Amino acid sequence: MKLNELSDKDGATHSRKRVGRGIGSGLGKTGGRGVKGQKSRSGVSINGFEGGQMPLYRRLPKRGFKVPFPKEFNVVSLARIQIAIDAKKLDAKETVTAEALVKAGVIRRVKDGVRLVSDGDLKAKVAFDIAGASKVAVEKVEKAGGSVKVPEKPAAE
Repeated sequence: MKLNELSDKDGATHSRKRVGRGIGSGLGKTGGRGVKGQKSRSGVSINGFEGGQMPLYRRLPKRGFKVPFPKEFNVVSLARIQIAIDAKKLDAKETVTAEALVKAGVIRRVKDGVRLVSDGDLKAKVAFDIAGASKVAVEKVEKAGGSVKVPEKPAAE
């Protein structure tokens, strides 16, 4: 079998609807839009309009808050760090920073910093200087003899 002999099973794909291409296509003349009226014309935006009744999206109360510019962290597990140390890509004697992880190929780029999570175990004694870490991850690192340095959050007033 060659690449040019590969094909989908019968009925797996459908040809697209060519709207407004003659009466024989079944979608000619009005193009499946019916006759006259606002919805038959182009540039219609009446989704959510309920004929003058207060629409559902305005009847429901507003809830929550969305942070306009959320921080985006690289999430790295302890298992990935241990794999990089075992492969001699990371030096356990030096402090592990975001830049060191990029150099080692653990992460592709530094976003707003690195956050350490506790998946897997860490055998090596490693010092971290990173943007954040979960409580369990910090406990596992300290149990292995290492340390985690995380910037202090400013006190809320």
